[in-house]
Amino acid sequence: MVRLVAIGVGVILLSWTVLVLLARRLPPGAAKDLVTILPACVTTARALRRDPRVPRRAKVAVGIAAVWVVSPIDLIPEFLPVIGPLDDVVVVALALRYAARQVPRDVLFEAWPAEPRLLERLLPERPA
Repeated sequence: MVRLVAIGVGVILLSWTVLVLLARRLPPGAAKDLVTILPACVTTARALRRDPRVPRRAKVAVGIAAVWVVSPIDLIPEFLPVIGPLDDVVVVALALRYAARQVPRDVLFEAWPAEPRLLERLLPERPA
């Protein structure tokens, strides 16, 4: 039984590695943007949790999103290609949008490791 679990975990890790390597070869566009968003969101969430300029409510929302991403329970199983991580992306994007209403934009952009235009697409519209 332990051997089957180890083989299953190995297959999943190998498939993720192959997907990451293939994703790096994608041409610029929407598909490449989707591949970039989740890792950038995770990095941003970690940075915002540690930043003293971020209010506690925003840190809690970002923390809940981080727990959602690492949780083995998903609305859409992770092993499904392309759509597997979709629920993670949606939850993280919603948490960042919530946090963005309470955190100064410059703090968000300092924490964002990817292209700024991707973060602009995730954030709510600025109040006029």
